[in-house]
Amino acid sequence: MPLNRDVLWYKDAIIYQLHVRTFHDSNGDGIGDFQGLEERLDYLQDLGTSAIWLMPFFPSPLRDDGYDIADYNAVHSSYGTLEDFRKLLGSAHDRGIRVIIEMVLNHTSDQHPWFQESRSSQDNPRRDWYVWSDTDTRYKGARIIFRDTETSNWAWDPISKSFYWHRFFSHQPDLNYDNPAVREEMWNVMKFWLEMGVDAFRLDAVPYLVEREGTNCENLPETHAVLKELRRKLDEQFPGRMLLAEANQWPPDLRPYFGDGDEFHMAFHFPLMPRMFMGLKLEDRKPITEILQQTPEIPSSCQWCLFLRNHDELTLEMVTEMERDYMYDTYAESKTMRLNLGIRRRLAPLLDNDHRRIELMNGMLMSLPGTPIIYYGDEIGMGDNMNLGDRNGVRTPMQWNGGTNGGFSTAAPERLYAPLIQDPVYGYPAVNVLRQESSEHLLLNWMRSIIKVRRSTAVFGRGSIEFLYPANHRILVYVRRLGNEAVLVVNNLSSTAQAVELDLGRYKGNILIEMFGKNMFPRVGDLPYLLTMGPYQFYWFRLRRM
Repeated sequence: MPLNRDVLWYKDAIIYQLHVRTFHDSNGDGIGDFQGLEERLDYLQDLGTSAIWLMPFFPSPLRDDGYDIADYNAVHSSYGTLEDFRKLLGSAHDRGIRVIIEMVLNHTSDQHPWFQESRSSQDNPRRDWYVWSDTDTRYKGARIIFRDTETSNWAWDPISKSFYWHRFFSHQPDLNYDNPAVREEMWNVMKFWLEMGVDAFRLDAVPYLVEREGTNCENLPETHAVLKELRRKLDEQFPGRMLLAEANQWPPDLRPYFGDGDEFHMAFHFPLMPRMFMGLKLEDRKPITEILQQTPEIPSSCQWCLFLRNHDELTLEMVTEMERDYMYDTYAESKTMRLNLGIRRRLAPLLDNDHRRIELMNGMLMSLPGTPIIYYGDEIGMGDNMNLGDRNGVRTPMQWNGGTNGGFSTAAPERLYAPLIQDPVYGYPAVNVLRQESSEHLLLNWMRSIIKVRRSTAVFGRGSIEFLYPANHRILVYVRRLGNEAVLVVNNLSSTAQAVELDLGRYKGNILIEMFGKNMFPRVGDLPYLLTMGPYQFYWFRLRRM
């Protein structure tokens, strides 16, 4: 299956996020690798994946799971060689699967040769590749992001006897984007991977590239200028490739990252995700409709990226303090589940392993405007391990079967990069791919089914959205439209059965065709359209004139 040549391919994509080391170990050393991932591409193709997003796989001290990069133009030896990566890329493309990789622009590891040179003396040619200061009092307006571990954005370097700037961990010094040599070098890094055939980059932590006194050092015009320059070069030299922004900001602050269609192609919709969980717990559509009403229009070539969970904590930065307290109280009653301003849990445990709620949340993920991302293991309902530090509790090995090490590796269990989950509910003997493939009623086959329906029409990836506001506030209703095609989506956010009357006057005469079973529901007439729904049930209907 050759790659789809449409330059807007990302609008219709189903993206699957994984870490190479967590997925499959081919050589028995306890760490997942490129060859292991390649061996599992058929599984991803069967799921309906059209793009995989790989977390960082570059040489790194791994103090921040690879986001602390020590060499941008190589791969970590644990995962294989550059040739192994090229082979994986070719095998993915043969299956019609694109490959998105991380580009950590904002900072490097303090072990990177650039930083080692920069700190070696104040006269070194690379000195101004990083942000140095004689005092730690500059840029006071910038917030500390990792509040649980860092007390300042400045760190003292005993070698060069001065302070360096870091927005994340102190072992991750920020690059200096006011330096043209840095900007040129980072484009050369991107070009290295683009020439190899990589389809897209997820650009990490993009709001923080540039610092200015008297500001919060986020979303600055100078940062946007850097990003527009990268996009211009990408379009000129590699048309059809894509840039995805990780910018954890409110929608109005996020809108400029699309520019006039000349900056990012896609950006994560961070504020929507926690409000989906809130709407479900409150049994009220308001948190969801409200944030989407506040979401600005974006250029027609651009797209939001939607997700329920990922490799980081469920971030609560883009909610009010009252909403944050509510989320903590309802989804993270134990303090061990909290990290920074977020909740470090996987999807299934967050939803008490209730498959009705898991299906409903995935139904919304697949039908709201944007491109959905599935986090590895969530398609089978994997659990988490709160005994592992930082965010590692949601980064445990993929559970393929009920055999040794869950089919992830043939290594001795103590050699695995992280222990497999073994509790009775989420442990690999109970939750694994092989077991779920044996029953059409389990989550994996349900996920394959909904992805297949989602991919059967462009309306979900490219269509407009119009909310209906029935009197029953427990029901979230919207119509997705593209050209002559219209799909009605009705979600019951309640734990109890509900009835709802819908005003479908503009669709009078249409028949509703339920998209999963292709069964016909009554024609829309003059009266409000009555539906009754079970707990957490949802419908997707094609609206058809017949």
